[in-house]
Amino acid sequence: MIEHVYRRAAEARGIDAVVVATDDPRVAAAVEGFGGIARMTGAHHRTGMDRIAEVARDLTCAIIVNVQGDEPLVEPSAIALMVEALNNDPALQMATLRTPIRREEDYESPHVVKVVVDASDNALYFSRAPIPHHRDNPARAGRHDSDVGSGFSRIAYKHLGLYAYRRDFLLRLATLPQTALEQAESLEQLRALEHGHRIRAVETQHDSIGVDTPEDLERVRSAFALARFGETEATRA
Repeated sequence: MIEHVYRRAAEARGIDAVVVATDDPRVAAAVEGFGGIARMTGAHHRTGMDRIAEVARDLTCAIIVNVQGDEPLVEPSAIALMVEALNNDPALQMATLRTPIRREEDYESPHVVKVVVDASDNALYFSRAPIPHHRDNPARAGRHDSDVGSGFSRIAYKHLGLYAYRRDFLLRLATLPQTALEQAESLEQLRALEHGHRIRAVETQHDSIGVDTPEDLERVRSAFALARFGETEATRA
């Protein structure tokens, strides 16, 4: 899985190098075994953001992209969207991705993080709970009758756990104390929001599956099987 994520990330436009940050020597050995670059970090880090900040201290690049190793379906063009957002807005310090929620079970699942945004596509809040709450008609939460094909919800989006930071901002963010909402939701990006920083949530039609449960792993295997079948059929044609 880590090799697949590594090679997909390397294909993204605007990415000069891919480095795996890990505290597990088995992961480092696997990465180096397929010719990748790995950097060992301390085992004390609270979040993945804190881990990559340790590695970023020794880098000289302007932008750091955080791609989690459990996202085997990551799309290179989606990574490029975050980099473009930072390049197009010099005042922007951090960007992430959102996609329409296509399945009701994703809207309800605590393993799928939801995000709501403002009129400028900046994140207002991230939550594992179904948001927002529909006070007057809770049964209608997330549902809509128009804009067919835009997803299950017109308000909340599925958050894809990839981030792009300006390097200096990442290093500052990693020094800030963890916040109450970050700890309650176990979502590291809330640290930035609670400390008053903007996160641009760029919309993409690409979806991904983070492998957090055995069911997620089976969905990824099915997706790969379908992709291989499609390639075989195309070859035959």
